[in-house]
Amino acid sequence: MLHQKILGAALFCGALLASPAFAQQSSTQSLLDLLIKKGIITPQEAASLQQEASAPPAPMPAAPMSGAPMAGTPAPAVPIVAGPGSASPLAFQIGSTAFTPLGFMDFTSVYRNTNTGGSIGTGFSGIPFNNTAAGQLSETRFSAQNSRLGLRVDSNVGDNKVLGYVETDFLGTASTSENVTSNSASLRMRVFFVDVRNGDWEFLAGQDWSMMTPNRKGISPVPSDIFFSQNVDTNYQNGLIWARQPQVRLLYHPTSEWTAGVSLESPDQYVGSAVVLPANFNAASVDNGSNGTATPNVFPDAIGKIAYDTKLGDGMTFHADAAGLLREFKINTLATGANPVNSNSSATGTAGSINVNLGLMPNLQLIGNAFAGKGGGRYIANGGAPDFIVNPANASGADTITTLSSTSLLGGAEWDVVPATKLYGYYSIATIGRAFDQISPTAYVGYGYPGSANSNNKSVEEYTIGAAQTLWKAPGYGDLKFLIQGSYVDRKPWYIAPNAPSNAHVGMLFLDVRYDLP
Repeated sequence: MLHQKILGAALFCGALLASPAFAQQSSTQSLLDLLIKKGIITPQEAASLQQEASAPPAPMPAAPMSGAPMAGTPAPAVPIVAGPGSASPLAFQIGSTAFTPLGFMDFTSVYRNTNTGGSIGTGFSGIPFNNTAAGQLSETRFSAQNSRLGLRVDSNVGDNKVLGYVETDFLGTASTSENVTSNSASLRMRVFFVDVRNGDWEFLAGQDWSMMTPNRKGISPVPSDIFFSQNVDTNYQNGLIWARQPQVRLLYHPTSEWTAGVSLESPDQYVGSAVVLPANFNAASVDNGSNGTATPNVFPDAIGKIAYDTKLGDGMTFHADAAGLLREFKINTLATGANPVNSNSSATGTAGSINVNLGLMPNLQLIGNAFAGKGGGRYIANGGAPDFIVNPANASGADTITTLSSTSLLGGAEWDVVPATKLYGYYSIATIGRAFDQISPTAYVGYGYPGSANSNNKSVEEYTIGAAQTLWKAPGYGDLKFLIQGSYVDRKPWYIAPNAPSNAHVGMLFLDVRYDLP
């Protein structure tokens, strides 16, 4: 009997929903009379069903707004956003934690009128001279390696605002046969860190842009708040101070305008391949361009930084930051035999930078960066500047260290002519000092000595102009851009051999199509 009642109720409800005249009482009453006659339901049950059918339907709850909590659940601690104030339709939420995918598809083409022997990132320190075969050849490259994949995670844990951030591209170590058939570029980590802020204090651990890299805003670790130019070139602009490396940093925000911080970052005592080392020296003690992570380092690089952000009125914004760098180097001389030696030699490297970003109007930014120091050469990224040289054995038989001076200046402007069009231009120059010892009438060790190879650079300059044009944009679908960059690089060595060219130079044209995720 129970199953008959269930079947009868189902038939009744189905008829009501399926019939376009389910509100008509005559049809409803006829169906109820039939069910009573067949003994499926009682008259009392029919009266109850008739009453329920006559009642107006309960209103449906409104669908929640994107990111709003469902009814009966607590409001999330963090909204579904891709960073403050910028919602993303790709974002999703698990509990109180928001996850925002990020990235872009990038197709890059580059033409260079000399063969630098690299990829879509320019090796500024190795521009070939025109008296070499490479200097007489041009190069054209297509690549999708600069495409990005990443994820931003925002959450609150008690009073702590937690940010997790990972970003990758496909510019990892490539096999020598990569371009023959498959072009299977390797995925690599760019940044991967967690940042926790509690009130005025902030702590970061992981891999991020070095705190020596100029900022656009405060001492923020987020890539969009860091200045690394608008260039299509994946090595950016010659002379730019940058590194992406493992670090721990502690920041203090005393006011909304001021930020101060310290960072301990992964060290690397770098001399590169251009420095000539003493014959008795253990080259594995330094990074000569091939030792990589096997290089022994005595202490992390220590960086202190202070930043100031304000508005000067009439739409003018102002950012300035100043950073100081402290590094420690150490080598060992070990010899056995009749005159045994076991001696350590240490040296300290120091450098500083000042960076300014001035918004003359909401759409025009003027940028200036300056860096100088001794023993900070590797932070002039892709410039090949050594941190130090190794002097030959002294009277006690021990090798010693002499740090090398280096400087960098970068200036430029970025102008959003209209919302869809950005123009930019930069000039930069990096200079490298020299230090050497003469060990015989015709032999030297060090960098920049008389007769040194033309890889011992004295200066490298770059002139760049470019544009970014948004072709199409929709909030729910992202945007499509066309990017163009033209650059001229000039490299001068310390020593110019007789009848040799005085400089090496290259002209470059980058064309790029980029689809950004929303």
